Parts: sequence; C-alpha cells; structure tokens
Amino acid sequence: MAGVLASQQIEDMIAKGAITVAQPLVDGQIQPASLDLRLGNIAYRVRASFLAPEGQTVAERIEEFEMHRIDLTNGAVLEKGCVYVVPLMESLALPDGIQAIANAKSSTGRLDLLTRTITDGGAEFDRIAQGYTGPLYAEICPRSFSVLVRPGMRLNQIRFRNGQSVLTDQELTALHESDTLVSGGPAVIGDGLGFSVDLQPEGTDLVGYRAKPHTGVIDLDRIGEYDPADFWEELRTTNGQIILDPDAFYILVSREAVHIPPQYAAEMAPYLAMVGEFRVHYAGFFDPGFGHAAAGGHGSRGVLEVRCHEAPFVLEHGQVVGRLVYERMDEMPAQLYGAGIASNYQGQGLKLSKHFKS
Repeated sequence: MAGVLASQQIEDMIAKGAITVAQPLVDGQIQPASLDLRLGNIAYRVRASFLAPEGQTVAERIEEFEMHRIDLTNGAVLEKGCVYVVPLMESLALPDGIQAIANAKSSTGRLDLLTRTITDGGAEFDRIAQGYTGPLYAEICPRSFSVLVRPGMRLNQIRFRNGQSVLTDQELTALHESDTLVSGGPAVIGDGLGFSVDLQPEGTDLVGYRAKPHTGVIDLDRIGEYDPADFWEELRTTNGQIILDPDAFYILVSREAVHIPPQYAAEMAPYLAMVGEFRVHYAGFFDPGFGHAAAGGHGSRGVLEVRCHEAPFVLEHGQVVGRLVYERMDEMPAQLYGAGIASNYQGQGLKLSKHFKS
C-alpha cells in the first residue's frame, strides 16, 4: 500500500522512535490522519521569517535573528505583526520512504494566525523530506489578533505519507460517482475538486466576517467565551458579491458541502493567484470522515480563510476559489473525524473558530 498514514500507524511510529515526544501524548493529539504538534516552553522573537537551508540548523538561524526570548511557562502574549519561532515538543527520525507535510490546525487558521513548520536543512516551509532526523519548530506570526499561548498548545499538525497516492482526475470522478464528494453545487474536477464561495445563503444575508483592526488579546485556552462582535464585523450582501479590501482578513464559506470518505484524506491546495487578488486558506487538512455519513456527517462546508492582496477585488457568488486534492490512506484509520473524537467542525456551515460564542 501507499498513501497517508492512519492514526494507528502514527502510534506505531511513536512506539518505534520515529516520532519522539518531550512530554507524554495528550488525549486527542493523534487525529485520524495526522498528529497535533505542541508548543515548547520558549518563544524566540526574531527579526524576520526564515528558513534553514541545507547545511544550517534552525538553532543557528535563531542565534542570527533573535531579538529576545519569552518564557511561555505561565503564558505569554504573541503580538500581532511580530514573528516568533517556538521549538516543538515533538521531533522526528523518519525512516526512508516516509515523508511529512505540516499545516495549521483549523482553529489556528480561522484566527489568521500564520503558523508554519521549519526544520534543520529545510528548503521549504511545512515540507519534511524522507529520512529527516531532528527537531521541529513552529514559526508563528499573528496577523489579525494578538494571542496568549502556553506550552503544550497545539497550533499546527503533521501528516505522514508513504509514497504518493494523489487521485487523478479520472479516479476522482469515479469516486464522486460512487460516494458523492460534494453536494450543493456541481463537481468541478480539474487537478483536484474545485469549490466555490457562497454569497447567497438561504434565509439570510450574512455571508461572512471581517477581522476588526484593533482588538484585545485572545487566550487560546478559552473556548466559546469571546463575543464575536468584539473581534469581527459581519459581512452582509443581497446582490451576491462583496469587495475584498487589501490586506483585510475574511471568514467566508464554500457553497458546496464536502465529503471525505473514510479511505481517503484531502488537502486544500493553494489556489492560483491569476484567478484574483486574494489567497484562500491557511488550514489545509481534511481528515477521513469529514462530512461523511459513516462518521455522522451529512456534508460539511469548507470554511474559507481569505486575505486580499494589493488591490480591492470583487468576489462573486459561485466563483471558484479553491480545490481539494484527495489522497488514498495507507490503511483505514482506526478512528474517523467526528466519530467518537473531539471534532469541532463536523457538519459546519459559516463558523468562526471555537474560541467565539455561537
């Protein structure tokens, strides 16, 4: 077999020392097709984002760019607009043939909290070559809100692959015919499964939220406690279009409801810049069972994290804004998203992060 490693295979990697942890795992840290990564005890405020290419270590680059260090033991604020590097509690000794990819968790992306994984000798963010042995670091840049963090918090996650098993468009078409991968809109298949933005929701003119420019701090341990009005402006429209402002951050929702069958995982791929002056998504992993009937779902919308670039841009109802790339699982996961595990966004529609009151 080849494909994305399942939860039980991740457990086996930990048992065999391919993944080492500074502190014992916590409940829910192993997801159906990924492992949550935990912040360590120190954050380094650095002058700029960086990589540590071949022949260099992240520790050496921190020494070069460090401005000051922050003890996270009792909690500390990471300020909006600043760049931090935090050593993680997990490290790797990947066997040959196993590579890894990291991404922000859903709640991290919905807070516009840019979080990327860097490694020693790594030429790219969030990409970890087969055979890598060494520590992992999170680069964190709060874009819209300052945040209070503590050791052990899980802002990003890592997915392991045995070879490549991305579905071709022909295979994706056949899977849609047998399992109905999207509902609420046509299946637009081309280098993955396209999805569009919903700016004409049924029964309401509320289509999304825009982050306010001057807000208080968000404590990432406080779930369901913040009033959305203190941090977000509601976006309403009756004509099926909105104008995105440069450098503003938006939460929108897909028109289509997405289904991820249990034998598959998906990743939201970066969309081509030529379709418009915006970027969609920070959190890109969709686990087996997301929105799927076998895991108690009836289709789940994709929440879109949108940042506009240099020029104002008119976004219109039904415009294709992203695509999902489906991959086979190497094994069927022992657990599915939304089935007996803490899954905050199963069956979701337009939804802010879990830190805000419904």
